[in-house]
Amino acid sequence: MEASPNDRVGTVETRGIEPVPDAERHGHAGQMFWTWFAANISILGLPLGAALVSFRGLNFWQAALVALLGSFGSFALVGALSIAGKRGGAPALTLSRAVFGVRGNTGPTLVTWLSRLGWETINTTTAAFTLLALIDVVFGIRRNTVLTVLCLLTFIALTLLISGLGHATIMWINRWATYVFGVLNLVVIGFLVATVDWDKVLGAPAGPLSAMIVGVGMIAAGTGIGWANAGADYARYLPRGVPGGRLVLASAFGAGIPLIVLISLGSLLAAGEPGLAASSDPVSAINAMLPSWMSVPYLIAAFGGLLLSNHLSVYSAGLTMITLGIKVRRTLAVGIDVVVTFLGGIYFILIAEDFYGPFITFLTLLAVPITAWIGVFAVDLVARRSYDGDALMDVSRSSRYWFRGGVAWAAMTSWAAAIVVGLLFTEAGTSSTDVWFSGPLSGTWIGANGLGWLVTLALAAGAYTALRRFDGGTLPEPTGQHPAPTTRPQTARETS
Repeated sequence: MEASPNDRVGTVETRGIEPVPDAERHGHAGQMFWTWFAANISILGLPLGAALVSFRGLNFWQAALVALLGSFGSFALVGALSIAGKRGGAPALTLSRAVFGVRGNTGPTLVTWLSRLGWETINTTTAAFTLLALIDVVFGIRRNTVLTVLCLLTFIALTLLISGLGHATIMWINRWATYVFGVLNLVVIGFLVATVDWDKVLGAPAGPLSAMIVGVGMIAAGTGIGWANAGADYARYLPRGVPGGRLVLASAFGAGIPLIVLISLGSLLAAGEPGLAASSDPVSAINAMLPSWMSVPYLIAAFGGLLLSNHLSVYSAGLTMITLGIKVRRTLAVGIDVVVTFLGGIYFILIAEDFYGPFITFLTLLAVPITAWIGVFAVDLVARRSYDGDALMDVSRSSRYWFRGGVAWAAMTSWAAAIVVGLLFTEAGTSSTDVWFSGPLSGTWIGANGLGWLVTLALAAGAYTALRRFDGGTLPEPTGQHPAPTTRPQTARETS
């Protein structure tokens, strides 16, 4: 089916969060392969791999297996949740109104928006480090405050251009840019592998099975879990008839291939550079391992990978902002988002003394409510076959998804209870002496090994399975096509 004028490469996507009518659906499951491949060819996978060796005591072969299980498994979940997008034709957090209620959905939506902003700030900061290093290598100009701000603005401008144009342009760029930056990454990877001290790598003792289990959880939490609440955003233009199994496979392989390579490479590099896992500037740490002639392709590949990941995150954040009730057009929502991440980048580079300390702390805390949302939403998705498009856009008392006072209390209770229990097992801080939060059960085996998110997932899913019928969640949804899109300006109700 031919794409509608609203979803063509090079044109500005004007649709906000309203469901995509069946007549405008197009594409195939393979698009999800390129979407998640592009999102995961950034160098942020290298410190994850290094952490498996430096902090968890795994050897290379164990780290590779952990990368396989953590990345494929978590992105299979992303693919499964994206099935909601092709069923309902709307972004993930808009569809979440059908689960939590039009008011109750505010909590999960706010957490998701903060999560997206955090990832974008990390991407933006790392990209600025990359561009600063590239300028130093090519022109010999050292980092200074003015140059740092210019590098941040450059990355922000490129992100704004791609994310502002919207879905069709993003999907097109994901595919073709992945070829270019993927080849550059392979060249750099080939050189790095050739410089590894293989005697030290192959002679490293194996770590305990418990460390591998924890490692799988760490990789899942640091990769797929962070994207699980965005999968439907990119599947919403797909025809309803696209098999769900293909979405799962395309997502798992699309993300799994680059992640396994990069995480495994990070574990290799950690054998010769143990400090990589805790580096405040991972770009420079890896760049120091390369001769100057190899630094240029490496830094270009690193910058491109971060850009591909960031424009996906910014696009989703814009949709999430609109779902939150901020009554702006999608393009303006994207603009607001990049301004916030620019300010975050300024803080990380020019003010904060540590880069990955706040990053890991951020991941640790937000993984809990996000995982609780996944548990509830996944249970609903298994039982549901359709969404009421009109009700998704209706935030008044007349909405089908108003439930009781605008809140689906079974879903909210399950979500909140899972968060509380998950936090009991959570400790978050930038170091052993700078602990931001410590739950009373964080010293147990589950807590000490960072598996609180898994408890959260199981509890949220189990509780909602038991309570779902009290929200009327077992009632059948209406079937049929969504109404045709309107050509008039969006009203407050439509943008909410």
